[in-house]
Amino acid sequence: QVQLVESGGGLVQAGDSLRLSCTASGRTFSSLSMAWFRQAPGKEREFVAAINWDGGDTNYVASVKNRFTISRDNAKNTVYLRMDSLKPEDTAVYYCAADMDDPWTARSTAVYLYDFWGQGTQVTVSS
Repeated sequence: QVQLVESGGGLVQAGDSLRLSCTASGRTFSSLSMAWFRQAPGKEREFVAAINWDGGDTNYVASVKNRFTISRDNAKNTVYLRMDSLKPEDTAVYYCAADMDDPWTARSTAVYLYDFWGQGTQVTVSS
């Protein structure tokens, strides 16, 4: 079992930045690939970004590329999502997820491929 706890969400204005954190426990963190998803009201949960076990491979949905950066610190069992130039359409609950089946790549983008989930943190961007 892996427990994931997100933090760092909040209410910001368009153009501002936020950094989300997700700390894992219960399993060797470097054996996991990690991802961020988000879910806006009335919408499906969507993939945002993923990172492989050592940070050498990352993947982003097109709408956040060049604005968001995913990173990890295996010594701290933590994955981060730095979000710059935030837009109102980025408003959602952001979830951290862990994949124990493919730690070597950041290619998993489907919800069902992830084994463990955090409780989510709200990000609200006002215009």
